[in-house]
Amino acid sequence: MTTSRPALRSIAVAALLCAAAAAQAQDKPVMLKLSSWVPAQHALNPSLIAWAEDIKKASNGTITFSFFPGEQLGKAFDHYDMARDGIADAAYVNPGYQPGRFPIFAAASLPFQVANAKGGSAAVDAWYRAYAAKEMKDVQFCFAFVHDPGSLHSRKKVVLPTDVKGMKVRPATSTIGQMVTALGGTNVQSSAPEARDMLERGVADAITFPWGSLGLFGIDKVVTYHIDTPLYVTPFVWVLSKDKIASMSAAQKKVIDDHCTTEWAEKVVSPWADFEAAGRTKIGSTTGHEMVKLAPDQLDAWRKAVAPVTEQWAESVKKTGADPKQVLDALHQSLVKYKSAL
Repeated sequence: MTTSRPALRSIAVAALLCAAAAAQAQDKPVMLKLSSWVPAQHALNPSLIAWAEDIKKASNGTITFSFFPGEQLGKAFDHYDMARDGIADAAYVNPGYQPGRFPIFAAASLPFQVANAKGGSAAVDAWYRAYAAKEMKDVQFCFAFVHDPGSLHSRKKVVLPTDVKGMKVRPATSTIGQMVTALGGTNVQSSAPEARDMLERGVADAITFPWGSLGLFGIDKVVTYHIDTPLYVTPFVWVLSKDKIASMSAAQKKVIDDHCTTEWAEKVVSPWADFEAAGRTKIGSTTGHEMVKLAPDQLDAWRKAVAPVTEQWAESVKKTGADPKQVLDALHQSLVKYKSAL
């Protein structure tokens, strides 16, 4: 009896599906340790968990995870090295906590560039993919993202850049730290979880921070003046342990690659972006807090005052052998493409 062509095709497809299922069944179980240094209730954490849940589903349950928020596995400053050393298999990293270590990535933290977190995250991620493998060679880059634009929050009223002179400021990143220095202020370093204590004790007079997180970290209890303009964003990365990825099967590696994309960067940041934006409205309606509106000439004064920060950044990039103009032009083009340029 002759088997028809459609029947043969069906048999072939069935055989392929069986082979794929058999291959997946042979994948060894992998457990990922995910580390996030922000508190458990932070708006970013559910998105990171959703990312891992989707990986679990796509791998037919062969890649599972455990989640460690709130610096359980290590301090915020250490998360890049934790991924490098396998203390964490996936880590939430603020590269700006380590001045000078990632000069190209620092371009995204230059002031007055990024208008919003969602398009901004897609733009920064798409731009940095050309540089990540070289600048962050100790880890596997997954994606980059930014928080909703933050501003300067202080215990005394600040309107002009000259008002920063003599102030002690906790900067969000090393680049913002350069801005503080250029304006005549003094930098006081601390991670986000330590910031309220420093302000409360008078070790710092002001802080650069996103809006919603002011309440989450209790900082709204110790600062009452807020410049009401998008000053900066902090760029972050979600990175993976190279050794952990190397231990996976080809099918499992593909699942990871499919979840390390520009689309996932924007997806992960979106709930956090909404949370931070809502924080601005909440602070603005809270008794005892003053939103400091900048007139156009005042905003121009700020832009001119922070220009040396870009020059300092350019010098640091030249030392890597990269062309700072090319790097910054590429970032700006990406911000325009994703409708997130100021």
